[in-house]
Amino acid sequence: MKNMISSDLLKGSLKTIVLKLLRDEGPMHGYAITRRVEELTEGKIRLSYGALYPVLHKLESENVLVTTSENFNNRIRIYYSLTPEGHSLVAEKVRELKEFIESLHWITDIKPGLSHA
Repeated sequence: MKNMISSDLLKGSLKTIVLKLLRDEGPMHGYAITRRVEELTEGKIRLSYGALYPVLHKLESENVLVTTSENFNNRIRIYYSLTPEGHSLVAEKVRELKEFIESLHWITDIKPGLSHA
Protein backbone atom coordinates (compact mmCIF):
# COMPACT_ATOMS: atom_id res chain seq x y z
CA MET A 1 0.00 0.00 0.00
CA LYS A 2 1.25 3.48 -0.88
CA ASN A 3 2.04 5.97 1.85
CA MET A 4 -0.49 8.76 1.94
CA ILE A 5 0.29 12.35 2.84
CA SER A 6 -1.33 13.21 6.18
CA SER A 7 -4.18 15.67 6.18
CA ASP A 8 -2.28 17.81 8.69
CA LEU A 9 0.55 18.33 6.19
CA LEU A 10 -1.89 18.93 3.36
CA LYS A 11 -4.06 21.50 5.10
CA GLY A 12 -1.84 24.53 4.44
CA SER A 13 -1.27 23.59 0.80
CA LEU A 14 -4.80 22.78 -0.27
CA LYS A 15 -5.68 26.29 -1.46
CA THR A 16 -2.60 26.36 -3.70
CA ILE A 17 -3.28 22.87 -5.05
CA VAL A 18 -6.84 23.82 -6.01
CA LEU A 19 -5.80 27.12 -7.62
CA LYS A 20 -3.00 25.52 -9.64
CA LEU A 21 -5.21 22.67 -10.80
CA LEU A 22 -7.99 25.00 -11.95
CA ARG A 23 -5.49 27.22 -13.76
CA ASP A 24 -3.88 24.29 -15.57
CA GLU A 25 -6.98 22.20 -16.27
CA GLY A 26 -9.82 24.73 -16.47
CA PRO A 27 -13.23 24.52 -14.76
CA MET A 28 -13.74 21.39 -12.68
CA HIS A 29 -16.31 20.03 -10.25
CA GLY A 30 -15.34 18.80 -6.80
CA TYR A 31 -15.23 15.10 -7.60
CA ALA A 32 -13.02 15.75 -10.64
CA ILE A 33 -10.64 17.78 -8.48
CA THR A 34 -10.31 14.96 -5.94
CA ARG A 35 -9.76 12.34 -8.66
CA ARG A 36 -7.18 14.43 -10.54
CA VAL A 37 -5.16 15.16 -7.38
CA GLU A 38 -5.17 11.46 -6.51
CA GLU A 39 -4.12 10.59 -10.07
CA LEU A 40 -1.33 13.21 -10.22
CA THR A 41 0.10 12.07 -6.87
CA GLU A 42 -0.26 8.35 -7.59
CA GLY A 43 -2.65 8.00 -4.67
CA LYS A 44 -0.44 9.76 -2.11
CA ILE A 45 -2.86 12.67 -1.74
CA ARG A 46 -6.52 11.87 -1.31
CA LEU A 47 -8.70 14.88 -0.71
CA SER A 48 -11.75 14.37 1.43
CA TYR A 49 -14.85 16.36 0.55
CA GLY A 50 -14.77 17.63 4.14
CA ALA A 51 -11.41 19.26 3.40
CA LEU A 52 -12.03 20.30 -0.22
CA TYR A 53 -15.43 22.00 -0.12
CA PRO A 54 -14.66 24.45 2.70
CA VAL A 55 -11.59 25.58 0.71
CA LEU A 56 -13.64 25.93 -2.49
CA HIS A 57 -16.32 27.93 -0.64
CA LYS A 58 -13.70 30.15 1.03
CA LEU A 59 -12.02 30.86 -2.32
CA GLU A 60 -15.42 31.66 -3.81
CA SER A 61 -16.22 34.06 -0.96
CA GLU A 62 -12.84 35.76 -1.58
CA ASN A 63 -13.82 36.28 -5.26
CA VAL A 64 -11.01 33.98 -6.40
CA LEU A 65 -13.41 31.37 -7.80
CA VAL A 66 -16.78 31.51 -9.52
CA THR A 67 -19.23 28.68 -9.98
CA THR A 68 -21.44 27.55 -12.81
CA SER A 69 -23.88 24.68 -12.64
CA GLU A 70 -24.81 22.05 -15.18
CA ASN A 71 -27.42 19.31 -15.16
CA PHE A 72 -25.66 15.96 -15.60
CA ASN A 73 -27.71 12.74 -15.43
CA ASN A 74 -30.47 14.58 -13.55
CA ARG A 75 -27.97 15.88 -10.99
CA ILE A 76 -26.67 19.40 -10.68
CA ARG A 77 -22.90 19.62 -10.99
CA ILE A 78 -21.17 22.74 -9.71
CA TYR A 79 -18.07 23.71 -11.70
CA TYR A 80 -15.42 25.94 -10.18
CA SER A 81 -13.25 28.25 -12.25
CA LEU A 82 -10.81 31.05 -11.55
CA THR A 83 -11.73 34.71 -11.65
CA PRO A 84 -9.15 37.22 -12.96
CA GLU A 85 -8.13 37.72 -9.30
CA GLY A 86 -7.74 33.96 -8.98
CA HIS A 87 -5.49 33.79 -12.04
CA SER A 88 -3.22 36.49 -10.63
CA LEU A 89 -3.09 34.75 -7.22
CA VAL A 90 -1.95 31.36 -8.55
CA ALA A 91 1.66 32.33 -9.36
CA GLU A 92 2.06 34.01 -5.96
CA LYS A 93 0.68 31.00 -4.07
CA VAL A 94 2.80 28.51 -6.07
CA ARG A 95 5.95 30.58 -5.45
CA GLU A 96 5.12 30.76 -1.74
CA LEU A 97 4.60 26.99 -1.56
CA LYS A 98 7.86 26.28 -3.42
CA GLU A 99 9.77 28.52 -0.99
CA PHE A 100 8.16 26.67 1.91
CA ILE A 101 9.08 23.27 0.44
CA GLU A 102 12.64 24.45 -0.15
CA SER A 103 12.84 25.62 3.47
CA LEU A 104 11.52 22.27 4.68
CA HIS A 105 14.17 20.55 2.56
CA TRP A 106 16.91 22.54 4.30
CA ILE A 107 15.49 21.65 7.70
CA THR A 108 15.01 17.95 7.01
CA ASP A 109 18.34 17.52 5.23
CA ILE A 110 20.54 18.93 7.99
CA LYS A 111 23.42 16.64 8.94
CA PRO A 112 24.69 16.78 12.54
CA GLY A 113 27.49 19.31 12.90
CA LEU A 114 27.09 20.77 9.37
CA SER A 115 26.03 24.27 8.51
CA HIS A 116 24.23 25.40 5.34
CA ALA A 117 25.51 28.95 5.65
